[in-house]
Amino acid sequence: MSSISRFPVPDLESLPDDLRATIEEVAAKTGFVPNAYLNIAHRPDEWRAFFAYYSALMDGDEGLSKAERELIVVATSAVNDCTYCVVAHGALARLQSKNPIVADQVAVDWRKADLTPRERAIVEFAVKLAETPAEVVDEDIERLRAGGLTEDEIWQIGAITAFFAMSNRLAHFTATPPNPEFHLMGRVPRATYEQLVKPDAAKR
Repeated sequence: MSSISRFPVPDLESLPDDLRATIEEVAAKTGFVPNAYLNIAHRPDEWRAFFAYYSALMDGDEGLSKAERELIVVATSAVNDCTYCVVAHGALARLQSKNPIVADQVAVDWRKADLTPRERAIVEFAVKLAETPAEVVDEDIERLRAGGLTEDEIWQIGAITAFFAMSNRLAHFTATPPNPEFHLMGRVPRATYEQLVKPDAAKR
């Protein structure tokens, strides 16, 4: 067992070229390799499928804002007790929303978080789908429509919630912890967190 997974974690140099190129691109942007990019890298076909769907859900410009998407991940990952996704996507939520505290509020208790009415409707539905999926009814969807969300945006809420239910369980299954850098992102400048984390962690 490595420090980031119960399963084999290959060296970056041994990965297929496309996986290695993507991971190196992410590392260049962030200053470190997120552990989630390594915890299933020993299964390249699954890695490709996972991150293709991740990118389709989280990187597009249409529909939900990137901050809204990250808040969905934080709220539903909290329901699923997934430390990795709460911490990692909490960092991304801070960056996307330019709000240093909202992700923490949502992770602890979204009901008391400082959310807009639209954000609250999005998070409320996502949490219900994550927590009691069999109780989702037509009226829940109609409330979102009545609140001004489009069909595509409603689909995005459901798809992101469903995808991260899988991601949360993979993180639990592999025992993958969040990188130390995620705790600091959106709170201190990048140069500061690169100095504060342990050198060996920063190379992951």
